Amino acid sequence: MKMSVSDLGERGIIDLIWSIMERDGHLSGQILPPSDDASALLLSDGTYLVLKADMFVKMTDAPKGMPSYHMGAKAVTMNMSDLASKGARPWAFLFSLGVPRKYPQKDLRDLISGLSSATKEYGAQVLGGDVGEARDLIISGFAVGIAKNLVRRSGASPGDIIAVTGEFGNTAAAYKILLEGMKAPNRLKSALCRSVYEPRAKVSLGVALAESGTVTSSMDSSDGLAFTLNELSKSSRVSFRITNLPVSKEACEFASIYKISPEDLALYGGEEYELVLTIKQDKWAEASKVAESVGGRLIRIGEVLPGSKVFLAKGHEEVEIPPKGWEHLR
Repeated sequence: MKMSVSDLGERGIIDLIWSIMERDGHLSGQILPPSDDASALLLSDGTYLVLKADMFVKMTDAPKGMPSYHMGAKAVTMNMSDLASKGARPWAFLFSLGVPRKYPQKDLRDLISGLSSATKEYGAQVLGGDVGEARDLIISGFAVGIAKNLVRRSGASPGDIIAVTGEFGNTAAAYKILLEGMKAPNRLKSALCRSVYEPRAKVSLGVALAESGTVTSSMDSSDGLAFTLNELSKSSRVSFRITNLPVSKEACEFASIYKISPEDLALYGGEEYELVLTIKQDKWAEASKVAESVGGRLIRIGEVLPGSKVFLAKGHEEVEIPPKGWEHLR
């Protein structure tokens, strides 16, 4: 029986791609490893050109009821969030558009308006791209940013504080409504679904924190909090002890209705576009002030320890957090 790409999954495909690239010598001299959120080149003035490509496919990335305007905006946000995690200030954006032959013109106008508005919001300029026919709507984005201080996934050390830029759980609850047909009061449903339809990348916050020199490692959380924590831990070869799981009040309310775990909603969702960071212990107060100065916030959720595992401390009990999260083709 022939194996298909679904047997590999998204991460297996990525591993296959880079094993071939490494064989052919494409990894030598790279500033950021393939496993990081973006790629980077060192410029002559000592700054970094940070590059990111990410793809929005309607079939897999647009849940039921998502307006075309928000599809265009989300295609930008997906890319900008990864720039934010590296401390890169957005500079330019290009996109290739695959459009079905019968796609409504009004939807196309709304989609491009959303893309244009989001790019402007993040401070980048649209430079161009390509258009072609496709069986499904596809927006392949390519973002370019400039970083004065490049933040890697691999800089965490024992003693650092683990922090996030927002609460979690809303998107996981929203997908249970949108994909599994679960019900919620209109007020709650609206708040939850907004997290999926209108995500925002924490660009100003990521750049400000990186330039403050207080951050030792950083990653975008769009694949889920549990997966992100495990990836940061693995990249830095340290353990993460989580003592404060940042569950939103909306996710807690939804969980109480269905008697499900709010912790699972926070850990194993995805597409929340928060930043997960480690911060020098003696720089915590400074980092918090920097976050507030750009209208953001930091939530302290744990500490970095020696070792190689990620676990949630619940009283005297330690519960391991497995690296589960969103993955295409699974």
